[in-house]
This record gives sequence, C-alpha cells and structure tokens, in this order.
Amino acid sequence: MHVDPSGFDGYSTLVSTVGGVGLGLDATDPMFDVYWMKLFWAQIIIEPILFVIFIGYMWLTRDKHLNDLAPREELNKLILWISMLVVYAFAFYFAGSLYAEQDASWHQTVVRDTSFTPSHIFLFYGTMPIFIIIGFTLFFYAITRLPFFAKEISIPLVLVVCGPFMLLPTVGYNEWGHAFWLMEEYFTVPLHWGFVFFGWSIIALGGVLVQVIKYIIDLMPKVINEKGELLS
Repeated sequence: MHVDPSGFDGYSTLVSTVGGVGLGLDATDPMFDVYWMKLFWAQIIIEPILFVIFIGYMWLTRDKHLNDLAPREELNKLILWISMLVVYAFAFYFAGSLYAEQDASWHQTVVRDTSFTPSHIFLFYGTMPIFIIIGFTLFFYAITRLPFFAKEISIPLVLVVCGPFMLLPTVGYNEWGHAFWLMEEYFTVPLHWGFVFFGWSIIALGGVLVQVIKYIIDLMPKVINEKGELLS
C-alpha cells in the first residue's frame, strides 16, 4: 500500500487558510455548517471505515506460512514496508509540525467560538487520523508478513505507532480543558503536555531503524552472494 499524504496536505492547507478566513470565523454563520461541518462529518464517517478496511485486509490476507517465505520475497516485502514507514513519518511530520503550528497561529489570532475550528477540522479530525491509519496498517503489515516482526513484538514499533495514536484521545482532554480555561496565548500549560509527550514517542523510530538495519544485514546474504549476484 502506497499513500502519498503530500497532495492532501497541500490542498487542505490552502483550503483551511483561505477558506478558514473567509468562511470559518463565525461558527453561527450558516455557511460554516455548509462548508466546515459537512467536511467534519465526512471525515468522521470515512476515516473509521478506511481504518477497518485497511486493518481488516492486512489481517485477512496475512501470510500463514511465514516460515516458508523465500528470502528474496521477504526482502521485497521489507522494502515495501520501509516505504510505508517513510510515508508514515512524513504524514506525522505534516500533522505535528505544519498543521499544529498553523493551529497555534489560528488561536493566537482568532478567539475560538467552537471546538470545531477550520484548523481543528483538518488537524485533529483529518491529518491525525490519516497518520494513525497508516501507522496501524504498517504495524499489521509487519506482524503478518515479515518473519522478523512476527516472531516477537517490537517495542520500538509499538511506541512509534501507539504513541502518536494517543494524541487523538489527548485532543478530547484538550478540548475539555479549553471549555473552562482560555489558554490561547500560553501554549506550555500542562493541558498541552500530552501532545508533547506522545508526540515525542516518534523518537522510537530510531529503534525501529536499528532493527531494520539488523534485519537487512541478516537477510542480504540469503539473497545475494559475495560477488553481488542474486541467489535463486
């Protein structure tokens, strides 16, 4: 599975910036419901369906004979999985950097009159679920198609996937807090610490890369000989 989040990110950045200023400043405006809440409900409906489809596909089509997997085929699957890991890293970066900073800028400029601001609709209910879907998909791909990860659960991989996932429930806690306190000018309040703590769990990606390098080192002698020729 190849997913390119860059096109969506570029489009949604343009829409949330231009459309947010023109149609997203007043939550009581009927046009806010027409443009922004329809988008919100579409995301809420479509994304869980995509999650179930991708995870269900990975599980139902799992390889039940991993011990018989040819080294060359195993290497091909590993390369595909690494590409998924790169896409996941970029999706997380776009959400945690570009959209998070855009959201901070929005709240310092516009006083929120609803939890469903244009920047929130793309950040919390758009880009976050996207990298969560990609993350769990690559996790289930690893444990169902790669013998190295199927034998034992990789702690770094669990942290890389589950840590960023915990940002989603943190959103609910965050919005609950904002319903009682105004913190638009001060972002280092304890209410926001969860975003930092779980966001930094992506650092475990370094541990995953170490495991992948070791995996490749062990696998390559089974695929090519000392002369660099492919083995059958």
